[in-house]
Amino acid sequence: MSPTVGGLRASLHGTGRRGRVLVLIAILVFSLSLRTAVTSLTPLLGRIGDDLGFGSVATGLLGMLPTLLFGVAGVVGAGLGRRFGLEQVTTAAVVLTLVGIGTRAFCSSAWSLILTSTLALFGMGLGNVLVPPLVKRYFADRIAVVSTVYILCVQLGTTVPAAIAVPVADAAGWRVSLALWALVPLIALPAWLMVVRERRGAPVDDAGVAERRKLPVWRSPIAWGLTLMFGMTSLLTYSLLTWMPKVITDAGGSESLGGTAVAVFSGVGLAATVVVPWLTVRFANPFGFVAGFAVCMLAGLAGLRWAPMDGWIFWALLTGVGVCSFPMSLTLINVRTRTADGSSALSSFGQGLGYLLACAGPLLFGVLHDASGGWDLSFGVLLVATTLMTIGAWIICRPRNLEDDLARRSAAAAPDALG
Repeated sequence: MSPTVGGLRASLHGTGRRGRVLVLIAILVFSLSLRTAVTSLTPLLGRIGDDLGFGSVATGLLGMLPTLLFGVAGVVGAGLGRRFGLEQVTTAAVVLTLVGIGTRAFCSSAWSLILTSTLALFGMGLGNVLVPPLVKRYFADRIAVVSTVYILCVQLGTTVPAAIAVPVADAAGWRVSLALWALVPLIALPAWLMVVRERRGAPVDDAGVAERRKLPVWRSPIAWGLTLMFGMTSLLTYSLLTWMPKVITDAGGSESLGGTAVAVFSGVGLAATVVVPWLTVRFANPFGFVAGFAVCMLAGLAGLRWAPMDGWIFWALLTGVGVCSFPMSLTLINVRTRTADGSSALSSFGQGLGYLLACAGPLLFGVLHDASGGWDLSFGVLLVATTLMTIGAWIICRPRNLEDDLARRSAAAAPDALG
């Protein structure tokens, strides 16, 4: 090992803790912003639509954007990380998030809101894909703990904006309510610039060499299981984040009540984050928990459909438990891989394709509602998604890892090729 690489590891991995503390701070603060552009907007879509002059189609498109942009970022994220470095691309993602959130508060039309949201969401999507391999690189000895804390930050960034979006908009206007969340990536940026400076000019070490290899993850059922589990969880999450307020207001609830329901729905994930990553690491096969999540989701969807105002908080709680497969799927990315290379490849494939599958959910939910005049077909989509999420979880929860599975498949294919 060269002195430079040794010094780099001492700084970022090693005996003193300054380097790893710096990376941890950078990861956690950025993680706080990975959902803020979504949940700070959805409770205000009705108000913003009235102000800017757009209706259900634009609302559905805005609801679809998070999963679409997260999917595109997932597809290209691992390649960008291999080409330019995980830390450098993550820093660029922080900048994109900052600029997108900061500028969309000045929008004057639906299209300008869509364009600025696209910028912010692509930055967040890169963060979604790159944070798990960063955790694998710097905290391989503390995966459960660090995964719990960073996913907790993601959930905080999901819950708090939803809870305060309407009150802030009432007090200062919806533009201030949206722009407020540019402060989070602004705070994260100096830490990421310091991390990049620490690594600048360092030769590629063993982990870096691994990250430059592209693994054929599509050959493994592990990758497809993650895609279904993560993708359908995302479809459920973003469909409910977008349309739960509308379902409640259509049933006679207020705009504020719709925002509160979204906050309750998101808050369950916040509480679950403390427990779910630990369960995922502790149990060899955590599928039983996913089955329980699915039952809760089905019960919550039934309540929202047939009695949205009779026990709305209970339905929000149940559906919130239903998407606890989200922190589990993120933790499984590192549990089912041995290396940062494997984690990056699995994260990019599962999150990329998963989000692309999920992106039709919010739009389809709205289109089916407009076409049918009711909510039955829309909720039918969520029923199918819950079933597919459970199937994907059954596949990836089986105890094995990606690199060994790919090696076995390559070894099995070699005799066939020779023959």
